[in-house]
Amino acid sequence: MSASRTTLRVGSVPYLVARPLDSGLDSETDIKLSHAVPAELVAALRAGELDVALVSSVESFRRPGYRYLDGLAVAGRGQVSSVQLFLRRPLEGLRRVALDPASRTARALCQCLLPDSIEWLEVEPGSDPRRVPADGWLRIGDAALREALAPAAPPTFNPSAVWTEQTGHIFPFALWIVRPGVDLAPFLPAFRRARERGRLAAPQLAAQAAAQWELPADACRRYLLEECLFEPGPELHPALEAFAARAARSGLCPSGQEPTPISVPRA
Repeated sequence: MSASRTTLRVGSVPYLVARPLDSGLDSETDIKLSHAVPAELVAALRAGELDVALVSSVESFRRPGYRYLDGLAVAGRGQVSSVQLFLRRPLEGLRRVALDPASRTARALCQCLLPDSIEWLEVEPGSDPRRVPADGWLRIGDAALREALAPAAPPTFNPSAVWTEQTGHIFPFALWIVRPGVDLAPFLPAFRRARERGRLAAPQLAAQAAAQWELPADACRRYLLEECLFEPGPELHPALEAFAARAARSGLCPSGQEPTPISVPRA
């Protein structure tokens, strides 16, 4: 970040899962917070239009020079209900899968876990992957959560559950990624304060989501307070290494890219 710029441009996703990490960031001094889907945030980070963004973890090893906030992330140990591959036929019969246009990490994870013979269908931004003629569709975020918890929901393949079963690692969905050249040190306490506000607000956030979306309150609470890990601690780095290795073997990122962690001080 140049010396003349005093405002940190931060991007976050417009999903419930981000609120425990970005709560109140828009009220912090010299931080400008905006929201967009992960694919758009990645594009803005690459273009230098954002300084920090809560984006798909796979992006962290697609470009050199990235850093990330160590200890603050969106991760899961086992099932995470807001990332689902919905099935029209049994898993072994999958031939064509429509991809959520907002996603980056979820599609990479599914491609790492499922056979190479599957055809992955790109969907136009803003389009509904359910409308594509395919054997299944990948969906992320609040829409996936609402669809998975709705009555008569279709069967699903939950990629993070399979990842943990196969590898023993948590799965890191999203990181606060910092583009090269940004001095983040003055702003680190603000990210810790946002996490503390979000931690305290999480039960109320889950209750509000259940009421707004007419979903079971216990399921929303379990999702936000148990399924999602927002402070994964020392498990984060080895999980990122394992994902980077799998993604590289699948041709989804270069090999050997390793983002640098930035320690976030405790409040």
